Amino acid sequence: MEIDQRITGDVTARLVKATTAVDACRTAVKVLGERTPAMITVLLHVRDQLRLVAATGSWQVYAALRPGTGVCWRVFRAGKTDVVTAVDADPDYVSLGPSVAVEICAPILDRAGRPIGVFNVEWPDPIDVDSWHEVVEEIAKRLGVRIDELSGTPGETRSDMLLRHAAAMTGAATEHELLTLALQAAREVAGLDSAILVMSTSSGARVCSGTDPATGLEARLRERLMADDADLDGILTRARRHGASYSIGDPAEYDPHGLEELTEVGVRTMIAIPIGPEVTGGALLVVDEAVSRPDPSTVNQLGLLAAQAWTSLDRLRTLERLHERASSDPLTGLRHHGPFGERLLAATPGRTALLAIDVDEFKAINDTYGHQAGDRVLVDLARALETALRNGDELYRIGGDEFVAVVEVQRADEAVNIAERLAGAARRTGRTISIGVAMQGRGESSELTLRRADSALYGVKREGRNGVRLADPVA
Repeated sequence: MEIDQRITGDVTARLVKATTAVDACRTAVKVLGERTPAMITVLLHVRDQLRLVAATGSWQVYAALRPGTGVCWRVFRAGKTDVVTAVDADPDYVSLGPSVAVEICAPILDRAGRPIGVFNVEWPDPIDVDSWHEVVEEIAKRLGVRIDELSGTPGETRSDMLLRHAAAMTGAATEHELLTLALQAAREVAGLDSAILVMSTSSGARVCSGTDPATGLEARLRERLMADDADLDGILTRARRHGASYSIGDPAEYDPHGLEELTEVGVRTMIAIPIGPEVTGGALLVVDEAVSRPDPSTVNQLGLLAAQAWTSLDRLRTLERLHERASSDPLTGLRHHGPFGERLLAATPGRTALLAIDVDEFKAINDTYGHQAGDRVLVDLARALETALRNGDELYRIGGDEFVAVVEVQRADEAVNIAERLAGAARRTGRTISIGVAMQGRGESSELTLRRADSALYGVKREGRNGVRLADPVA
């Protein structure tokens, strides 16, 4: 049709003048927008999203569409034009406000026929679908050729990159996952080969790492900074005192200012960014073997990245502390009823023994010396009992002066020996305890095992306290 040729000819003529892919997209939208009252958008594929690069005719549009969202993603994946004449019945249609009578979405293909984006047009009133189908498809085709001529779709901007990494770090579930994401982000934002994080801890500065295996320069640098003679405190002091810094020139020609332990393993370019507060924070080091001159804007972006990493790290540590408080007895620090119930669910019949423990004459201590003295006794006993247990054994406080130890053993006599060791540890604090021991039988619930341990405990109490008794095995 004549209208088709006029529109597509005008688009082609103006696309020749476009100097960038974004400019080409805006040109196509502008030309078509002058010929029809439609809502027009061009979305190009950048990483895992379809990102909006040009639009007209709508008060609000989505900046990006996540995978699988809307008709646009359906068209992008299929690589074929789609026409929707009943938007309410289309399961993928995404409404932005104005009513739509017809949507025509065409894939933008490069010269090899690969989808690189979509050209989407929506009309509020009915149209001649056949003629406009040809127009939209032809514009998308010519736009794809021009974008390909202009070196393809635009890459991810630095702002987009920072936003992507910030979102990933915010969603990290563990500290190791967060550190891995932060170090990956630092390498990508800086464009340098390696990154490490040096953090303050209660026992001094240490090198923190994520789950990615270190290779090359990063492996050598970590090994050097984890050596006994490494001056990690000096690196942290420098970063805290002076803030972000970066290298200019080859250290072979300039004095590396006390950073020789870095340059001796091959560091030729370095950006150092302080992270977190002085007492608990650290320094992010992003380095490379090649000599380059980092751009100051890149250093600033790394500073923003480091701030986000610290915020995410602080959030994870706060959640961990809150979980620990919710899971432990505030007086003794031992785990309490909730975690004890979870541990019982993981018990192994025939291998798990429960040791029910009660402090002898504890009520008399409280009545005679007061609850503060009683609390001190409980704290001292908890420490003594924990010390007497083997590595892997677990101790819980499940009541006022009631404790339960969960131990994994091969035979009942091993569990009795452990109980005797606990009784001895208690006596060394000047107190005595009574202990009932029960091996969980096959097919026996943990609750029944605990009742048998309690029954054995009260047997000790009846016989004068300060002893250990093994419960009879399950019949």
